[in-house]
Amino acid sequence: MPHDWDAASYDRLPIPMTGWGLAVLDRLRLRGDERVLDAGCGTGQVTEALRERLPNGEVVALDASPSMLDRARARLGDDRVTFLAHDLLEPIPIAPVDAILSTATFHWVPDHDRLFANLAAVLRPEGRMAAQSGGAGNLRRVNDAVARATGIDLTATKVYPTPAAETDRLHRAGFTDVECWLHDEPVELPPEELEAYLRTVILSGEVARRTPSEAADFVHAVASELGAPVIDYVRLDLEARRSP
Repeated sequence: MPHDWDAASYDRLPIPMTGWGLAVLDRLRLRGDERVLDAGCGTGQVTEALRERLPNGEVVALDASPSMLDRARARLGDDRVTFLAHDLLEPIPIAPVDAILSTATFHWVPDHDRLFANLAAVLRPEGRMAAQSGGAGNLRRVNDAVARATGIDLTATKVYPTPAAETDRLHRAGFTDVECWLHDEPVELPPEELEAYLRTVILSGEVARRTPSEAADFVHAVASELGAPVIDYVRLDLEARRSP
């Protein structure tokens, strides 16, 4: 099951995903009157920009984390936004949408065949999807540090696909005009923010399963093993269109 997040701490951190998400939004090319699903809205930072692009449209803001949705609701109110607490592994109980946006979410979903089938089922024919998530090689340096410090394989609970593998899955789910590509996005953090960033973002699933004291020891061990506060992100961008 998806874990809940510390949404308040997430919002206080220098989160690079917001800037990346705005770049993905730029590629969606909206008229302004569509109904758009934000699949993994988080605290609503990118959702807010999405709504601004839809002066005559509306947003369905979906997330599996109750605290993230609470934060998004506080940020956005209810003006042309519907909030939905939902796991993307399950069929999405909404009326069809004209487009789908997703940023920094898909790698948390363990079965991308089911994920894309569920998204295709609610996207109108010829509707477009633009998304970005972790791709092949994402966080290799960080994941190696976790394995050395704790013996835990974080990659066992994530999906970091190659462009070819993701393209095949999208085609099987009923998408066409598929484009997928990787790019490196390393992030250097201020040293004093490393542990907070690891605890709130990268190690959030492991932290959620531990007591506060155990979580603090776990995060400190990983940070010490990692050394330089550089997060070696690799992003997988995708664009696709639902088949007619």
